[in-house]
Parts: sequence; C-alpha cells; structure tokens
Amino acid sequence: MRLGPADMRLFGLPPGADFPERLATGLLERLSGTPPEALARVTLFLNTQRLRRRLRTAFMAGGATLLPRMRLVSELGADPLVAPAGPSVSSLGRRLELAVLIGRLLEAEPDLAPRFALYDLGDSLAALMDEMRAEDVPPERLMQMNLEAHAAHWSRTRRFIELVERFFGTSAAPDAEARQRLATLAQIARWRAAPPADPVIVAGSTGSRGTTALLMRAVAGLPQGALVVPGYDFDLPAAVWDSMDAGPGAEDHPQFRYRRLMQALDLAPGQVLPWQDAPPPDPLRNRLVSLALRPAPVTDQWIAEGPGLGDLTPLADRVTLVEAPDPRSEAGALALCLRQAVGQGRRVALISPDRDLVRRVTAALDRWGIRPDDSGGQPLRHSAPGRLLRLVMRAMGTRPMADELLVLLKHPLAFRGGARGEHLLLTRKLELELRSKGPAFPDPAFLQSWAATQPEADAALWGERLGHWLEDLAATGPAPLADLSARHRRLAEALVRGTGTESAALWDRAAGQDAQAAMTELAEQAPASLELTPAAYAELFDAILSRRQVREAVTVDSRVEVLGAQEARVQGADLVILSGLTEGIWPAQPAPDPWLNRRMRMEAGLLLPERRIGLSAHDFQMAMAAPEIVISRAARDAEAETVPSRWLNRLTNLLDGLSSNGGQAALAGMRAKGRALLEQAAALERPLPLPRAGRPAPRPPLADRPQRLSLTEVERLVRDPYAIYARHVLRLRPLSPVRPLADARLRGEVLHRVPEAFLRGAVPADPAAAADRLMQITDEVLAEAVAWPAMRAVWRARMADLALPFAESVLQAGRVPVALERKYEIDIPGLDFRLVGKPDRIDMGDDGTLHIVDYKTGTPPSPEQQKNFAKQLHLAAVMALLGAFPEVGPHDRVAIAYVQLKRDLKTVAATLEAEDLAHVLEEFRALITAWRNPRRGYTSRRAMFETRDQGDYDDLARYGEWDVTDDPAPEDVP
Repeated sequence: MRLGPADMRLFGLPPGADFPERLATGLLERLSGTPPEALARVTLFLNTQRLRRRLRTAFMAGGATLLPRMRLVSELGADPLVAPAGPSVSSLGRRLELAVLIGRLLEAEPDLAPRFALYDLGDSLAALMDEMRAEDVPPERLMQMNLEAHAAHWSRTRRFIELVERFFGTSAAPDAEARQRLATLAQIARWRAAPPADPVIVAGSTGSRGTTALLMRAVAGLPQGALVVPGYDFDLPAAVWDSMDAGPGAEDHPQFRYRRLMQALDLAPGQVLPWQDAPPPDPLRNRLVSLALRPAPVTDQWIAEGPGLGDLTPLADRVTLVEAPDPRSEAGALALCLRQAVGQGRRVALISPDRDLVRRVTAALDRWGIRPDDSGGQPLRHSAPGRLLRLVMRAMGTRPMADELLVLLKHPLAFRGGARGEHLLLTRKLELELRSKGPAFPDPAFLQSWAATQPEADAALWGERLGHWLEDLAATGPAPLADLSARHRRLAEALVRGTGTESAALWDRAAGQDAQAAMTELAEQAPASLELTPAAYAELFDAILSRRQVREAVTVDSRVEVLGAQEARVQGADLVILSGLTEGIWPAQPAPDPWLNRRMRMEAGLLLPERRIGLSAHDFQMAMAAPEIVISRAARDAEAETVPSRWLNRLTNLLDGLSSNGGQAALAGMRAKGRALLEQAAALERPLPLPRAGRPAPRPPLADRPQRLSLTEVERLVRDPYAIYARHVLRLRPLSPVRPLADARLRGEVLHRVPEAFLRGAVPADPAAAADRLMQITDEVLAEAVAWPAMRAVWRARMADLALPFAESVLQAGRVPVALERKYEIDIPGLDFRLVGKPDRIDMGDDGTLHIVDYKTGTPPSPEQQKNFAKQLHLAAVMALLGAFPEVGPHDRVAIAYVQLKRDLKTVAATLEAEDLAHVLEEFRALITAWRNPRRGYTSRRAMFETRDQGDYDDLARYGEWDVTDDPAPEDVP
C-alpha cells in the first residue's frame, strides 16, 4: 500500500469536512483491493479520545471489519516500551514541590512575592516548565539570554527559574510532560533503527506543541508515514503563505502553524495534497472566511478579491447572526435554536469557550427536558461533594455565622449517615430560632442547650455531634499540608455521618469518586515541609478542585453536543452554533505571564500570545465551515458593553463592503434571522399578562379584627393599616434575615438594654463614677449581644459620648424609677379592647408627678407628629390614668418625654393634665370605634412618614403595581 507520492507526506482536509468520516473513507479507498488484515496493520496516532471514538464508529459504519491500531499521541508517555522506567511525579506533586521551594525562597527574600501566592506561583512555574519541555527550551537558554534592558524584572524571574533547573537533570524523576517527550524521542529512535513497513499516520494534530510537532516530523519521514491535518485552507494564495515568513506578526493567522509545519518538512503549499477529493459543505463560505482572516498587512486584498467571490446572497440561507443585548437573551435564543433543531431530527453542536454561557444554555434547555452531551462535563467544584468540601474548607479555623452554619446543615449530603428527615426538621427549627433570637455565631454550648429542649428523639445527640464538630472546626490552625488535608477529610466525613455511622454518601457516584481521588492524591503528594494556614490551604484546595471535571453517568440527548473550541474539527454536526464571540472570550485574553515578557519569550523560543490567538482563529475557521451555522454574541455582559470578536468584526466589515455582489444583503439576512430568533426567545420568557393590582384595603369580618394592640402598633394602625391586617388577621410574622446584621434594630435593642441595666442597680452619687458604671454595663451588653468587633467599637464610642451627660441627667432629675421595660395591659372601658404597653422607664417625681420616658436611638417625634401619629407615650399616659401600672396606681397628671440617646440627650417632653388625658382617651375610642365599621378597609400605606419607607408587608400588598396616588380598592374578606 502507498499513501501517496514518496516526496509528499502531508495531506489536508478543508474546513467543514467531517474529519473522522473523511479520514476513515480516505484510508479505506487507499486500501481498496487489499486483504482485510491490511487495515489492521495501519497505526493511527490521534489527538483526542473523541476523535478515536468517532473514527471507530466511521470504520464500523460499513459493517464488521478489522480496525487499525488507534493510539492517542498523549499515550506515548504511558507506553512501557518507550517510556522511561521508574516512578514519575504527578502534576500535583510537581506543583507542591515547587511550592515548597518557593516558600523557602520567600523566607530568604520576602520582597520577591507575597507568601499567600505559594501555590499559584508553583502552578504558574510548573506550566512554564511544561512549555519549556514541549518546546525543547532548557533552563540554560533562559539563563544565558542577554536581557540588560529587563534587569529589574529579570533579576526577580531568575531567582525562580533557578529553582526549576534541578528538575531538568537526568537524576530528577520525570513529570508527565518530561515522560511524554522522552517517550517520543525513544519512539523516534526505534523507528530510525528499524523503520516500520506498515503505514503510520498522525491525524487530527496541527503541530502546535513542540513534542507533537517532533513526532509528526518523524512520521512524515517514515517509508509509509503520513500526516493528515484538519482545516487546511486550500484557497489561500501563495503570496499569503509567503507573507507569513516576514516575522512573528503573522502568528495570529489560523494557518500559521501549517506554514511552520511545511517549512519543517521542506514542503511548499502546493505540495499539500487533499486527503479526499470531496468538496467542503459550503465552498463559497470557506473562501469568504479565508479572505476575511487574511493577515492584517494584506487586508487590501478584500477590495481586489472580494468581488471575485461571486454572488454572496445565498450565504444568508445557512448562516444566522444573533446579536443579543445581554448574556441571558443570548442563552435563551441559543436554547430555542437547539430545541428547534432537535424537533427537526438534526444533530447540532454548541461550540463555545465561555463555560458560563454554556451553563446558561443548559439551564434554559431544561424547560424542554433536553440534557446536552457536554464534553466539558461539570466542574468538580460545582458538584455536590465538591461544594461540601469547599464549604468545610472555608469554615476551617473559623466560627461560622448563623447563615454559614445553615448552609452547611442544609447541604444535601449533610447528616446523610443518620436520620436525614429529623436532621432537616431540626435544621428548619434552628433557622427560625436563629432568625428571631440569634446568636450571630452559634457556639457548641448554645446548640447543645437548644437541642436539649426539642422533642425529637435524637435531638440531644444531634446537638452534641454538631457541637463537637464545631469545636473541631474552630480548633484548626496552621499545620503541615498533610495534617490539614486529613483534618479536612475527617471534618467532611463527620458532617456527612451526622448522628449515624456511615459517611460513604460523600464518596458515592462519579463526583464522589473523583473528589475522593483528589483528596487521596493531595494526601499522598503533600510534602512534609509545607506548612499552611487554613486560609492558604483553602486557596490551594480550591485550585486543585477547579482543575478537575466530572462526567456523571446520566442520560443525555446524543443529538445535542456541547463542545470546546478545539473540538470543532471532529464535530460532524448538521448545525453548529458558535457562541460567545466577544473579544476576551473568543479569542481569550492572554493570561498575564509573571515570568517572561513577549520579547524574552521570542528570544527563548517559547510560545507567543499571538500563536495562541492563531490556534483559536483556526478553531473558529473550522467551525465556520459547518453545513449550517449560527453565530452569536452579547452586546454587553454583567459589567459593561462588549467588543465583538476580531474575527466576527472582520467578517461583518468584509460583507458590509461587498455591496456589489450581495454582501450587504447577505449580512442583513443573517441579522434578520438572528433578530427573529431573539424575538421568539423573548416571547417564551415574557410572562402572561396579568391585571395590575389595585391598592388593597381588605375588610375582614368584625369578629376577626384585632381586639388587642400594643402602643407601637397604634401608630402603625394609623400609618399602615394593612400591616395590622397582615399581622393580626392573617397572622403573618416577618422573618429576620438569616445573616444577622448590625442594623438599626439591633442597635436600638442594645442601646436600650444599657440604661435599663444601669437603672436597675444602685446608681453611684458621683457623676463620673456613674458614667464609669454605665460604660462597664455597656461593655458587658456589647460583648453578649454584638458579635462584630467593629460595630462594638462604634457603638461603644457612642455610649462613651453620652455616658457622663446621661449619668448627670439621672442624678439631677431627682426621680425614683418604679418600672423598667415591664409589660402592662389594660382594658379600655366601654370598648371591649385591650391596650398593651412596655414603657422603657416609669419614674415617680418628688411632687407626685408620674414620668414616662422612652429612649430613641433615632430622632424623637416632633410635637406635630405626636399630635397626629406618634401616640405611644400619650397612650401610655392614658394607661396610667386607667391604673394600668399597679406600682403607682391611677394618675391624672403624667409627664412624658422622648430622650434621644446621643451626647446632647435631645428631649421632646410634655405634661398631660387630666383634661389632656381625657381628650387622648376619647380620640383613641373614636379611632377604635371607626375600625369597627364593617365598611372600613385596612388600606395599605395610608399615611407613611416618607414614601421611601419600606413596610414589612409591601410585597404582600403588591406595592409597586400601584402607588400612593391610587384610590384604595376595598374588598370584603370572607
């Protein structure tokens, strides 16, 4: 069998060709007339597992047959016949070794880099080592470069480069990249010693990596060796090929790597032969894209060659351009496009380097029950075991806040080893307790005492196990990496075990097995000398998890594939969607290189950023050649407007300039189809039209209306009656936030407790001593009730400002406190209504006048506000008139005062005589009587102090669909 002319060993397939199918068909054509075993003697070196699977399917499409030997290029490093003997170092192990060395370097020279970046620096340095091995760049070449112009930067980089020299010696245990290169060299040596007589083909690779390019050059020199490359542009003129030799500026061209391959094989572009004669799906589109992606210095050829493309109008028949306003709209349109393709029985592939967009599209497809076959899998860190391990590692060495603890307890794997149902019940009850009463940082003592009061059978055991777990969690401190890893695993398993004895649920299924493998590898590879804080360990472990992907054994729709950009060459779909075409995503923004700048890389022979862009450009060119395509981008992301991908920009500009041969019409047609898709997707998202809610004013039966209100609720009845209806008729109670906040409510509670505790004890006669006593109480209250050190300092400073003035006012008043923060009730005569109050302070004056004081952390109500709305102290005085306070009996003369807890102790005071009290009582009777009118409704937001004030029940009242200018809509409530 002869693969082709003896001096031509490089074959290509054009963009858009189904590479696996064409590769198999071309090989079978060349073997036509040979015995069946001839195919089995062929060796194929392939670049991806996906290509191997599809190629196997292509060979078997014609029936039972012998298959060629199909090997992955990356598998050479594991071949015992050519790979070096002895143990090798895993990728993680190498990075941890580098982290140890970098740590020692930073101890000696701490100004080189921050210590918390140990693993990141080790990871980046290991990536540089891999690249140096692949491109055959020894450390000596870097150390010998004359870089006087970069003295400051190079002096720092040199210190780190010196660390990796030891790993390039013959005595160092090889890592994966070193094994791959050594195995490749050994295989080449075997071929030179005894060239194989049977065909050897490298297919699918482009030679972008040095080690792979080395193998390809060796195969091309074999008697029966050949290279078959995907996406070769046969339409590119010779002048364009020649322009790529001018310098590194052409490396961002999609065909640049083929130019370098041809130069290495001493071939001209005309000597690259088609592997098959079958044309691509759309030759016109291939020529258009080829012209659009010409190197920048020769884009003047657009004008010269563009009109020669012929009529471009048919392009719009099989190309759609989606220019979405935002990522959500883009994902919705693409999901709808995929759904339509599935309904038509077509195979479709979504190609995107944007994993966030892929997740959005996958979520949108769920509405139709479509689960795509995602080649990227799911990040392990987003799986259930991965999330639990990350939650535990973030909590190590800390005292979790209430919301953080609840997140841990509500995880689907928590307490799976015991009674999961009882655990969830206790967790929900604990949440209500923490929302209403706290504490902000639940400790073991609180959890155990609270659990002991619960009626569930295993509640006490639940509280005990959880308390011990929190103690173990908080006790984590700086330790060797192996110890931290073991402690991390023990804590995670204990949380899963709960009140039972089994923790196997954490390691179940594919995600659990991968997570367990990650933990085991970390424990095995952890250097004994690497000591980390819990925070640094969390960063390291998070980086390890982020590198792992997991593919769950779930049923997927094989007609819908989600592929990475590099997999475009083997997709073979009827419809291909190219999404995320914005600058910075496709092509990706080059990652910052902490070691070498562009000039240093060029002199050393390492990859330049332009070459990586060229690789992405080649992926784009191949994907654009599919039978039918949809191109999409979002005009803005979550932060700002986006810039179209440079390739999309070139394509649209070229079409827009070719008005004479239908380019503008084709572009308009592509955009029209995209707009139609966006409109259809928006229609799916658009909610059903609902009538706008009116301003509610429910009228419940009189028997259901409240017959008891507190002093503060009376003002709410005047300002927002709907809140009284929701609380007392519907019996709805607002929940406090799950994360405790140092907000105005907590500040008010704390600053009220301090005067109460101060006045309950003996007040020193000396103002300074009294102020000291007040600050001592302040410290005790703040330590107990406020978990945030910063807020404790702020609120303590506020109390320190008013301590002496407050003590002086108490001593000068000459009054005796008779009641502090005590709850009282009284029935209003003739109303069958009960008034409830809890005054902050009730004093008896020397002249027999009763004084009722209310402390305010905000601004006290003005006399005008008290006249119409703020009746709290006026009604407290009425309670005194009616004898609600048994300590002092009825009083017909009451002094009321609102005192602001600030340095100046701003006070709004008044004295109510008998006639004033009688007037307030009659007003209150009139108010309650008015609410006993069955035609009167509880109007929402009747007289709020400010329109921006928020009520607890505004959402229930559907405030926003109406405003305060709307008339109420009374409605009888059965």
